[in-house]
Amino acid sequence: MSSFKLWIFVALSCVTVLFVYVNNVEGCNEAVCASIVSKCMITQSCKCDLKNCSCCKECFSCLAHLYTECCSCVEMCPKPNLTVSALSRKSHVEDLPEPLPNLFFALTNEPDGQQRWKTFTFPVDIDIAHLRPKYEKEVKYLTMNNAQEVDPQKEIMTFNCSVAYMTQCVSWNKCKASCQSMGATSYRWFHDGCCQCIGDKCNNYGINESRCLECPLKDERELPDEAEADYGDEDDEEMSM
Repeated sequence: MSSFKLWIFVALSCVTVLFVYVNNVEGCNEAVCASIVSKCMITQSCKCDLKNCSCCKECFSCLAHLYTECCSCVEMCPKPNLTVSALSRKSHVEDLPEPLPNLFFALTNEPDGQQRWKTFTFPVDIDIAHLRPKYEKEVKYLTMNNAQEVDPQKEIMTFNCSVAYMTQCVSWNKCKASCQSMGATSYRWFHDGCCQCIGDKCNNYGINESRCLECPLKDERELPDEAEADYGDEDDEEMSM
């Protein structure tokens, strides 16, 4: 086996071990941390004991701006408090028609002056075949026998995924309308009323975690379920007529 193939094998093995490891670490946000933690594990930047902290500075540098978010994934900091309401763990996701990536980027590239939303940006690994228009995708024919398994080579690239969390609680319909007006590709509405608008360079519908600054409400009153999520919308329509 050549040295190049050996390196590829070791790298893939590390990624596989990392995937299992990240999924099993309580409090580790896989959607946000998988890509950067993979890089730091392969370079062994975070491979040390937290007690002697011989690699702490190197690990801090490798995780960069995601250190606070992802340090628990490599056991370099205490696990975060996972006390959340049941509603904050449930969400509805949906793709939006006619997204406008340039508009979404323009609105989320800098902090919103009116603090209507807060943006989170993190790296993700995406198969670029999923980003090509359907008419540009190549058609490949493969022959195989029953004893073979075909594993077509993927073209993986790292992109910056940006999501915008609305500051205040909104209804399901209001979340969808707000994200569509911002040019988002999809959205995630949490059952606690938190709304997340998702950019085009994201996978798995952004972050599966409610992070709105002023939602849920401090008194933890439960919002209506999905069937009642549009409360007040009809009244608004009647008032505007």
